[in-house]
Amino acid sequence: MIKRVNPEFLAGLEAFTDFDFKVEHLAAMREGMAQAVLSLTSTETVNIINKTITGIDDNEIRVRIYKPAHQHQELPVLLWIHGGGYILGSIEDNDHLCVQVVETANCVVVSVDYRLAPEHPYPAPLEDCYSALAWIADNAAALQIDKNRIGVAGASAGGGLTAGLTLLARDREYPSICFQMPLYPMINDSNDTPSANEITKGMVWNQTTNDFGWKCYLGELHGHDEVPIYAAPARAEDYRNLPYTYTCVGQLDPFRDETITYVSKLAQAGVDVEFHLYPGAYHGFESLNPQSELARNVIKEYVNAVKVGFDRVKASAEQVEEVK
Repeated sequence: MIKRVNPEFLAGLEAFTDFDFKVEHLAAMREGMAQAVLSLTSTETVNIINKTITGIDDNEIRVRIYKPAHQHQELPVLLWIHGGGYILGSIEDNDHLCVQVVETANCVVVSVDYRLAPEHPYPAPLEDCYSALAWIADNAAALQIDKNRIGVAGASAGGGLTAGLTLLARDREYPSICFQMPLYPMINDSNDTPSANEITKGMVWNQTTNDFGWKCYLGELHGHDEVPIYAAPARAEDYRNLPYTYTCVGQLDPFRDETITYVSKLAQAGVDVEFHLYPGAYHGFESLNPQSELARNVIKEYVNAVKVGFDRVKASAEQVEEVK
């Protein structure tokens, strides 16, 4: 398997320490990851504001708002959802990426610190994300954002939550989402695709670690047929009326085939979708090799995809005005 890895991504793979996933180890793993993150306070171009909102269970949810330092008009907004297998990760993980999105797409980004499994299994993490999404729409004026241009994005479990949240917002009929970017999303709880059976160990995330993540996230629902589509979006049968979608996945990612199937079903449902499959790339390859040329290009591609997603809505609105 190592022979198939793009040489640009070998350094990140070799430096990565495989986690021994057990529930009793999670607290220490989270603490170690938190200490390794260099959190930003603000930059010359982007102001970073921390806020606490209230969730569906009257729980407190941290959100981090990234706004252009000199914002003078309403801008589109992207809700960012961090990854971590539904069991790890925090709001601080993606500061640099969120800043880059603000600078490139000229938008506001709101990152949500949802509750983690197994302490808080489905639907708690998803409902926290929905609470953040609704809070954004409800506070559009105060945030100086255009509530007609709300996007949602995330990677891995964040991608799974993105796909689930987009389905949930569609079916609850609020808020309206114009763009989604579920990057190499964790969406298939069956964990039995050819790529899952191919990537059974190592490679950052694999069939074994994936099974642990799903058991934690689904709790008593794990292994049952009645798993909701909002928890495992690969189970959905109706993908109609979903927004323009951008996604990508590595060829050596256990999520390869579930992502390809998801993209196919979106396209068959009439959803406009852009998809990239990266040969020689394992799960989270770009975050582990941020200085490699290919990883930099990949990040530029999906950061630019946010701009394209918002520009599509703006162009469509301008065409409607011209017709009037």
